[in-house]
Formats: sequence, C-alpha cells, structure tokens
Amino acid sequence: MASRATTSRYDESKIKTLSSLEHIRLRTGMYIGRLGTGNNPDDGIYVLLKEVIDNAVDEFIMGAGDRITVAIRDGSVSVRDRGRGIPLGKVIDCVSIINTGAKYSDEVFQFSVGLNGVGTKAVNALSSRFRVVSYREGKFFEAVFERGILKGKREGAAAREHSGTLVEFTPDPEKFGEYAYNMEFVEKRMRHYAYLNSGLTLVLNGQEFASSNGLLDLLKDETGDDVLYDAGYWRGERMEFSFTHTNNYGEEYFSFVNGQYTSDGGTHLSAFREGLLKAVNEFFQASYKGEDVREGIAAAVAIKLLNPMFESQTKNKLGNGDIKPWIISEVVRGVDDYLRRNPAAARRLQEKIATNEKLRTELNVVKKEAREAAKKIELKIPKLKDCKLHLGDGPDGERSTIFLTEGQSATGSMVSSRDVMSQAIFSLRGKPENMHARKRTAIYKNEELYNMMMALGIENDIEGLRYARIVLATDADYDGFHIRNLLLTFFLTFFEELVTQGRVYILETPIFRVRTKKETRYCYSAKERDEAVAEFGSSAEVTRFKGLGEISPNEFGQFIGEDIRLVTVDVQTLKAVPEVLGFYMGKNTPERREYIMKNLKNDL
Repeated sequence: MASRATTSRYDESKIKTLSSLEHIRLRTGMYIGRLGTGNNPDDGIYVLLKEVIDNAVDEFIMGAGDRITVAIRDGSVSVRDRGRGIPLGKVIDCVSIINTGAKYSDEVFQFSVGLNGVGTKAVNALSSRFRVVSYREGKFFEAVFERGILKGKREGAAAREHSGTLVEFTPDPEKFGEYAYNMEFVEKRMRHYAYLNSGLTLVLNGQEFASSNGLLDLLKDETGDDVLYDAGYWRGERMEFSFTHTNNYGEEYFSFVNGQYTSDGGTHLSAFREGLLKAVNEFFQASYKGEDVREGIAAAVAIKLLNPMFESQTKNKLGNGDIKPWIISEVVRGVDDYLRRNPAAARRLQEKIATNEKLRTELNVVKKEAREAAKKIELKIPKLKDCKLHLGDGPDGERSTIFLTEGQSATGSMVSSRDVMSQAIFSLRGKPENMHARKRTAIYKNEELYNMMMALGIENDIEGLRYARIVLATDADYDGFHIRNLLLTFFLTFFEELVTQGRVYILETPIFRVRTKKETRYCYSAKERDEAVAEFGSSAEVTRFKGLGEISPNEFGQFIGEDIRLVTVDVQTLKAVPEVLGFYMGKNTPERREYIMKNLKNDL
C-alpha cells in the first residue's frame, strides 16, 4: 500500500490574520482587477489613478470644489482637490482601514463613484510611497506611508491653503514592474470626467479639461461632423443621454454609472436600446426591427444609482435588474420630445431606418448564399483550432483568446505550445482583402474573412463574440505589418465596437535572441538587442527571428503564456477613424506616396 504524503503541522500557529493593506498586497486582483505595466487602459496603475480622482469628483458632486489638479511625472501621481477635506482625526483610518469612510452615509455621498471604502486603501497598499494631506478649516493633517505601512504623520496650521485633499503616490515597482503611464489613456479619462460633470475643471499637467454641455459634447467630439442629424440630448434627474446616427456600421455606445465608464455596458445600456426602439416605433407608428433602428447609432448614456451592483470589482458592467422600467420610460420621453421638436432630424432618422432595412434584405440574400457554400466545404470552420472555454463560460471564459496568425508555419509553433483550454488559433493564408470603404456584403463574398467572422461568432452582432481577446499575431516585418493593418481595417470598418471595447490586441513577440552559454535573453527591439550584446560581451550569439514560424514551440510557449505581451488597439476618438483609414488604406494618392517616401526607414 502506498504511504500517505507527508503533511505539515496544522495548529494555532498556522492561523494568520492579515491587516487590510496586507490582504490587498497579497490578493491584488480582488481589488484592482489586474496589474500590467501601463500598455492597457485597464491596467492597475490607471485603476489607482482613477480611485484617487473619483474621490475628488465625489466632492464636486456634493457641491464642494470645482477644480481638480492632477500631475503625473516620472511615474508618480499627485491629485489635489478643493473639496471639504477628510476630517483631520480620521485621515489615517480613511486611507488604511477597509470599510472606513463616509461613502456608507447617503447624507454625505449620494452617488459615489469610488470603490466603496476600498479604493484609496488599495492605492496606499500598492504604492511604494503614499502621502495624503487634508486641509480643513485652516488646519492640516499629513500622513506618509510606504507599501501601506505608516512612516510618519504631522499636523498644524494651514491658513493660506484651500480646503481639500492632496494625495501623492508612486505605484510600487514590486507589483507593477517597469510601468509607465500612457498619457493618451489618461487624457481620455480626463475628458470623460469633464463630460460627466459639467462645471468641473480638471487640470492635467497644465492642460485643462472642461465641458459645458455634458454628454452632448462627448458625442460631438467623438463623431465630429460625420452625422446624419444633430445629436439629440436629454437630461433628467437620474439620467442623461445623447444620440445620433452616422454612416458607420454597427452600434457605438459610451455608457456610465455614477461617473464610472462601463465598457461592457449592462442593464442600463440594454434598457436604453430597448427604450430607443420603443420611442421610434411609437413616434412613427411603425414596427421597425431593432437592428434597423440602431444600425449606425452613436450614443452616450449616463445614469445615477444609489446602490449600483457591478459584475466585477472594476465595474465594467452593471447588473441591477430593477432599473429597466424607469430607464425605458425616460428614454421614450426624451427621444419623443427630441423628434417632435426636430422634424428634419426625424425625417433623416426615418430615411436611415429605410436604408438599413434595404441593406439588411440584400445582406440576408448574400448570407444565405455564403452559408450554403460553407456547408458544401466543411461543417467545421476551416483554419480554426478552437479552445474549450469561451466568453460567457464564467470567470475562466474571460481568459479565452483567439490568435489570428499569418501562415501555417507560425500556426504550427502556436498549436504546439498553446493552452488548449483557453487559446484558439485562426490561420490566415496570407494577406486578406482590403475592406476599406466596402459594403458588409463583401465579407460574405470573401471565404477567408467570412470564416474568420464565423469563428469569432459576430455574424449577427458582437454580443455573440466567443473570445474575450482577439490577438493579431503577425510577423514583425513589412508583410506582417501590412496584414495587421488589413485586419485592423476589417475590424474598424465593420466591427468598430470590438476595438472601442478593448477586445482587439497586438501580440508582441521577440525579434532577436541574444545568448551565451550561461544566459539567454529575448529582445523586442534593436535597442534591447544592443543593450543585451553590450552586457553579454563579444561572445554573445545574436539570432534574428524573421517570422513567428522560426521560433520553436519550446521557445514560443513562454511568449503566449502568463508573461504574454499584448498591446491594446485603442481608438482615442471615433471621428479620426475614417480619415486615418482613408489615408492609409484608401486609394493611392500623391500625398500618401510623399508621406511614405519621407518616413520609410528600416531600424532593424
């Protein structure tokens, strides 16, 4: 009989009680979702920044202070508001003890956007240095922490200082590695804060962000002049929304709850969509289909809730089920009011719906032909190596990833080293067709793009998406870059929402391998290669990977595993997309040729 495994002694000495901040450092993902180094707008360093600014915005919402100053330099952050200031006797408790704060009192904070008494504590625990100063009634109290441990405190008179709170913090390199704030991501957040809080001015490194027309300004800034009618706008006690239609495909939404950007939508967004359809059908006394009414829509929706319930700690999706009736009712009232006051816009909307109906009818014919052709080829989707878990399969489904690869050689390396539970692969034969300025029917006439769309599950709408992450895995050469641009053109033309929701990524793979008999280092740029060669000396052997297929499966596994390097494809404003695609992917022009000749270079 086999003997039992030896177990360690289990007694009272093994039972540990962690402090609030120790638990945050040990179980970071429970509090801020993810770590990251700043390449993704959802990385932890932006969550820390958001939590501190949220507290300052809460002060403005409650009528205290209309200016917030933010400075980010050398990885350190400073946020100063002109609110009421934390009560001086509770400063240390408010930034170090979980479940301590005024946000549990509706008398003090009615529509809080912070992490319910956790946010600032998480910032404190995950910072190598954290300093908070509260100014209140001519006095101040200051506390300084290092990795959540109090290092010093002082108090005194501050007669010349505005009341409010100053928070300074430096994210801990032990947790976040060699991080860096992407200022484009930060500026986008500042704009959102301004849109959602008319009358508030935010200053980021000297640049001011303010809005006088709320979500109407947001929609105008995002869509530019490419709209079919002037945007409709409605502001109620608990809800604000703005909407218009463009000539783009799909639906584009910006949704918020208590100032929190809900990138994955939720019940408030589904209620808005339902209310819009109901309002349009009642106004025109018709029975239009939802897809025809909403195709090409761009809308911004914000609501205020006393007790929002989110589906994750980082609040990307709202789960409250009891709010739909009043949202639908308010949307119907707001849309009906706009259409009655703007008959020209109502006519343009009706024309857009009629055009959508016609295009859908044409598309259905092409869809049927494409499906029949696909059945004759194979029941399974060609070139797809699927995984076991998919988006919607609980928390594990959030790891599901599909790699869009270039050619069979790269696919072979990936298939051998992938995680079959969560990583799927779709192999492209070569360069896909350029879909710029094409109709959606063109997808169904292109076998490869059709199969890719079916593999992703987005034929009817993006809610059918089967994978949490779509990763473009092409070679780091000019052909690879071209294929990447063609794929991005496909997504931005027909499925722009996937990009704006942060679902599309670019895989970073090493370009060089530098090694000696004792050590091997993979380098992602010529600069990293040169640094490695300088460090290893003249005996270093340098290998240039011309394509992903040259990297052996044994090596490739580490590049798509836990340490995978992904760059999020991010769109700062929608209005820039048509111009950029037109320049780079449209017809050849003298301007484009001149630009290419001026910027053509090879730094590898």
